[in-house]
Amino acid sequence: MITYVKGLLTTVEESSVVIETGGIGYEILCANPYHFQEDLNKEVRVHTYHYIREDSQNLYGFKKKEDKQLFSQLLNVSGIGPKGALAILGTVSVPEFVSAIEQEDDKYLTKFPGVGKKTARQMILDLKGKLVVWLPDEQNEDTIFYQEDLTSKEKRARMDDAIEALKALGYTDKEVKMVRAELEKGKQGSVDDYVRQGLQLLMKT
Repeated sequence: MITYVKGLLTTVEESSVVIETGGIGYEILCANPYHFQEDLNKEVRVHTYHYIREDSQNLYGFKKKEDKQLFSQLLNVSGIGPKGALAILGTVSVPEFVSAIEQEDDKYLTKFPGVGKKTARQMILDLKGKLVVWLPDEQNEDTIFYQEDLTSKEKRARMDDAIEALKALGYTDKEVKMVRAELEKGKQGSVDDYVRQGLQLLMKT
C-alpha cells in the first residue's frame, strides 16, 4: 500500500496531479487538483489511497489525512465507488459531511453527484457514529479562513485558480462568474477555501 507520495509537483491537470520522485512520475487522481496549484514546481507530500482491482491500479490523492480516511470509509458503502467518493470530497469538508450523516440529512446528501435517496440512506446506515471523532477538530480547522494579509494581486491569483478548479469540475462560465462575485465579498483565504466556498454556493443554486 502506498501511504503517501513525496516529491516535486510537476503537473496539475483537470483530474490529477503528477509528482516526480526518484525519477518516476506518479499520476495521482484528486477531487480538486487545483487545490495544489500554489505548490506547482515545489516539493509536496500527498496522502494517497492505492486502489487496486484486477484490471487496474490507481492512486487517489488528498491534502489532508482525514480526507483520505473518509474516502476509504465511503468506498465501503454499497453504491459508492472511487468516482463518487471523490465527487463528495470535492464538494464539502469532512465536518460538513459528518454533520449531514449524524443528522440523517438525506436531502442534503442527495445533492452530491450520483447520490440518490437510496444511496444517501445507505451512507447514513453504514457511516453514522463512525465519523464523529473527526468532527470537533476538523470543524474548527475547515470553517475558519487563514488569517493572512494578502495583496489584491495575491487574492486575485488565488481566486483565479479556484475559478479554474470549478470550471474543471464542469461548471459553466456563467455559474462561476456568479459565484466569484459572492466570493469577492467574503473573507480572504487559500485556493482550497475559495473552491470549497464556491461549491457550497453552487449547491444552493
